[in-house]
Amino acid sequence: MKALIILVVLATLAMIFYTFTKDKNIKKLLISLATFGAIITLAVMGNLTRPIVPIFIAHMILVIGAWGAGVVYLFKSKYYGWIIFSPLLTIGLFLLLELLTGSGHELI
Repeated sequence: MKALIILVVLATLAMIFYTFTKDKNIKKLLISLATFGAIITLAVMGNLTRPIVPIFIAHMILVIGAWGAGVVYLFKSKYYGWIIFSPLLTIGLFLLLELLTGSGHELI
C-alpha cells in the first residue's frame, strides 16, 4: 500500500512537469506545485483525526477528492479551491469535538 502511495505521488509530479514542458506556463506550474504541497500537508495533518474513525474516513475521502481536483486543474485549467481545501473541514470538526468533549485520554 505504501508503495502505491509513493507511485501515485511520483505520477502526479510527473504529470505536473509534463504539462509544464508541453505548455511552458510557469504560473500554472507554480500553482500546481503549491496545490500539490497543500494537499500533501492536509493528508499528513489528517492523521490527527485518526482517533475518531468516521471523521478519519471522511477526511481520506476528501483528500482523494482534492487530489482529483488538482489533476483536473492540470488538464482543464479549472481551479476548484473549495474541493481542494475541503479536508480542512474534517480537521476543524475534529478540533471542535476535541474542544467540546476533551481528548478522552486524560487521567482523572
